[in-house]
Amino acid sequence: MIALQCVNITKSFGVETILQDAKLEIKENERVALVGRNGAGKSTLLKIIAGELQQDSGQITMPKEKKLGYLAQETDLTSKRTIFDEMLAVVEHLRTMEQEIRDLEMKMADPAVYDDKTAYEKVMQLYDEKQHDFEKQGGYQYEANIRSILNGLNFANFSEDTLVSTLSGGQKTRLALAKLLLARPDLLILDEPTNHLDIETLTWLEQYLSGYDGALLIVSHDRYFLDKIVNKTYEVTRSQIHEYKGNYSFYLEEKARRYEQEMKAFEKQQGEIAKLEDFIQKNIVRDSTSKRAQSRRKQLEKMDKIDRPDGDEKSAKFSFHIERESGREVLKAENLTFGYEQTPLFDNVEVHMKRQERVALLGPNGAGKTTLLKLLMQRLTPEQGSVTYGSKVTPGYYEQQQSELNEKNTVLEELWQDHPTTLEKDIRTVLGNFLFSGEDVLKQVADLSGGERARLSLAKLMMQKANLLIFDEPTNHLDLDSKEVLEAALSEFPGTMLFVSHDRYFLNRMATRILELTPEEGLKEYIGDYDYYRMKKEEEAEIAALQAEEQAASGGVSEDHPSANKQAFLDDKEAKREERKRLRQIEQSEADIEKLEQEIETLEASLYDPAVYEDYEEAQKIQDDIDQKRAKLEETMETWEALQT
Repeated sequence: MIALQCVNITKSFGVETILQDAKLEIKENERVALVGRNGAGKSTLLKIIAGELQQDSGQITMPKEKKLGYLAQETDLTSKRTIFDEMLAVVEHLRTMEQEIRDLEMKMADPAVYDDKTAYEKVMQLYDEKQHDFEKQGGYQYEANIRSILNGLNFANFSEDTLVSTLSGGQKTRLALAKLLLARPDLLILDEPTNHLDIETLTWLEQYLSGYDGALLIVSHDRYFLDKIVNKTYEVTRSQIHEYKGNYSFYLEEKARRYEQEMKAFEKQQGEIAKLEDFIQKNIVRDSTSKRAQSRRKQLEKMDKIDRPDGDEKSAKFSFHIERESGREVLKAENLTFGYEQTPLFDNVEVHMKRQERVALLGPNGAGKTTLLKLLMQRLTPEQGSVTYGSKVTPGYYEQQQSELNEKNTVLEELWQDHPTTLEKDIRTVLGNFLFSGEDVLKQVADLSGGERARLSLAKLMMQKANLLIFDEPTNHLDLDSKEVLEAALSEFPGTMLFVSHDRYFLNRMATRILELTPEEGLKEYIGDYDYYRMKKEEEAEIAALQAEEQAASGGVSEDHPSANKQAFLDDKEAKREERKRLRQIEQSEADIEKLEQEIETLEASLYDPAVYEDYEEAQKIQDDIDQKRAKLEETMETWEALQT
């Protein structure tokens, strides 16, 4: 059954058309992502669907019995209630029903009703109906649901009588999300729900939405989140919407495949057109061949011309270079202790970094990650301890809030003031690489969007040519395309990196070592990427649970060495890990086999095309490709067979 249908939605602001004949369809329980560049029209479409904006033309259809819930990017939640009362307001209908059930219980106990068989049966029937509806709508667990959702969205440490009006903007957005999750609409529309969430909260939200009993439409720049949740992707580009039946990674692959296919079809037709035009030009004036040339001209006129496929929209283009290479020892921080107003954030923290390391700093919101970065940049002075740089180290810092940008400057002035001896045309070239072109360079910094401020800060950092880059949330405010450009640039960076990020895709691609900062344990090290870190965290949690069970069974006496049960547990974990690895390899081999067989079939079919078999060189090239793929197929089949044993 269709949960939502958008047909030919068009929306313009002034002379700029944002959406043109856009079509989108969501079925019950589908998980749909809406992706595209910043400014492409994603939030505009969501607001139109939610009824907050009116489309210029087109229709939106949704079954009358279906409920819609919408979370905007920034929610100004205005309320005089406490956090818990704000959540209770969502289930007011259940509380009313609960009171009606209590009233009916009192009525059944009334002798005047109890002694009247007809009246009593009537009340009993109504009581049964109310109870059934109450149970069906989750009435018996609504308080438990409220506490579970509040805990999951990081409100566990807030008192229930905390007033909503005292919350920050990000906390209000999280509370608005909590209210929507509690309401459980049939279609849940979320615009950047992962903003303001730390990694632990993100993981909880992923698990919650994976089991959500309803349809989802999500705009997010978190690729890890999209890959985990969605099963269909719509891209908004050049005011059009294109559908891809898979998650974000599938969308990227399929988009590239479609473009290649469309370009081949376009080039093939262009070749045919050129041959026809050449034949017509050479033969139209000859009596003996004029009729044939006229026939070819008619054939050309009737041809359904294929437009050249649009390539990707313009992307930022940059790379990070260094002025000079640092010594092997890059950074050493020892016994760092720091706090605000007698409230300690961390004690005796130590950080050591060597050349070309890529270290991620993780931890819950409020643990002190940004403070630690500022200490390492020597912008704050520790209460105790020291920070020293190694030989020839030049640090560069990307601040999360971009507070160092001068609001009164233009974009051009902001960069030029730091590099006054650089020619204006060279400054404009750098800014052009960061998508500031033409009149854009004369914009006031104060008027820039979050994404534009982020790109300007990256441009300034790039021009420093520092060999130690310290980033605080570098992917915030960047759209998906800009994130991928940044990752590509940092992958080639020859220096050393330390960064704080909640972007797990970015963490997986960049980090070779992870430092986790928590109030309980201080700084803890994990050698590996984000997936390795998550695996070790899960393993630690399971071991801790096992130890707690053993202590409870032995009367609370702790053990100083691993027990036989714990070792068996670890052996079992390793065996299961290897089995999961084997099954993943089998699955990948099967997918590779299917793909190779399809590619071989397509190539063999192309050999029967006259344009191919009449061209010996092209035919030989395709045959060589077929032979290579057959060899690869045979090798993959052997791998698959070996994995079965």
